[in-house]
Amino acid sequence: MSKVNVVLGSFFGDEGKGKIIDYLSTNADVSIRCSGGNNAGHTIKVNGEKFAFHLIPSGILSPNTKALIGNGVVVDPKVLIEEINSLEQHGYSTKNLFISNKAHVIMPYHIELDKLLEENRGSAKIGTTARGIGPAYCDKYERSGIRMEDFITSNFRELALRNIENKNKIFKSFNYPTLDANKIIEEYEEYAKILAPYVKDTINIIHKSLDNNETILCEGAQATLLDIDFGTYPYVTSSNPTIGGVCTGTGIGAKDIGEVYGVLKAYSSKVGEGPFLTEQDNEIGNTIRELGHEYGTTTKRPRRCGWLDLVALKYACRINGLTGLAINHVDTIGKLDKIQLCVAYNHKGKISMDFSTNPTYISNCTPVYEEFDGNFGDLSNIKTKEDLPENAKKYLERIEEIVQVPIKFIGTGSDRNDMIIC
Repeated sequence: MSKVNVVLGSFFGDEGKGKIIDYLSTNADVSIRCSGGNNAGHTIKVNGEKFAFHLIPSGILSPNTKALIGNGVVVDPKVLIEEINSLEQHGYSTKNLFISNKAHVIMPYHIELDKLLEENRGSAKIGTTARGIGPAYCDKYERSGIRMEDFITSNFRELALRNIENKNKIFKSFNYPTLDANKIIEEYEEYAKILAPYVKDTINIIHKSLDNNETILCEGAQATLLDIDFGTYPYVTSSNPTIGGVCTGTGIGAKDIGEVYGVLKAYSSKVGEGPFLTEQDNEIGNTIRELGHEYGTTTKRPRRCGWLDLVALKYACRINGLTGLAINHVDTIGKLDKIQLCVAYNHKGKISMDFSTNPTYISNCTPVYEEFDGNFGDLSNIKTKEDLPENAKKYLERIEEIVQVPIKFIGTGSDRNDMIIC
């Protein structure tokens, strides 16, 4: 029987999952996106041209790969259609794209509600992307959401009208502009006609592929420390981008999971509010940001940057059952003269490898660093781990030694071919 290989983010997202997914999907029969919405972005550089994916699995670039948007994803129809059109304009077919009939639809009232809620949080704002992701998941669990299977049928008008009327009551109570139900419904009925051919029962597609011993890849969005349960709550996303979300967001069983790759950078970065223990809000952080071009794929916001945190990485390895690591931007961190690596926390005088998302615990911790020599030099033509400069090998070997998970992929540049396969 075939197994589903999984690619997940190990920290706060933006780790370069797209590059690893792109490599693995070249030999995959099926590529699946399992959670999140268009608040996520995977960027892949192919032959000097960048492709930014927000909803469609990046496996779509491989002509023989079926690309599935799983039931755990919340779908903004307008954004999805724009992405489909962009791919086709660049010569990529979307005939192998399938959307789960159980995926929920993001509507305009979700986006407006997202903005309203964030505005009213004041100083306690989360840093949401205001794309309606959280409110769409709220409706899903409140059981008033609209699934794709309803979106493409005559049921849509009744469901949408009821929801818009209910949301307008909320908007009125905040003196916030209300929405025109008929205008929205007419617009979205046109989107439904475009997307209807793509809507399928993806659970059956996945399990038939497993039965046929096909190669399947599942790509996560966001990352471990943004998980609604296991992340730095409340500064998290609205879904489970950890291993549990793979099962609930696709219909895959636990016994079907094979390799689980955790993607990280050779340093750390974060977008939005919340704790970030190894952040360097100084010249070093600014230097890392510029060297690594650390600006959001989706939001264009500058990312907070700092040193790699192995305590948090160990936590991600445990939560997800990681079997291998994929570390990007080794070339970037190697441009510094000296590199700091967080190898433990000092919690009230006690050295520990225990990670916690509890804000009180984090506020009482300071990072314990080890220093490494940088100046790795040009890594672009290196294709084996053994040929890496000694300084780079020492840094990577220390990471493996502490977290006890092998590094399987090493990113040495921005292009899809700039990678060492271990």
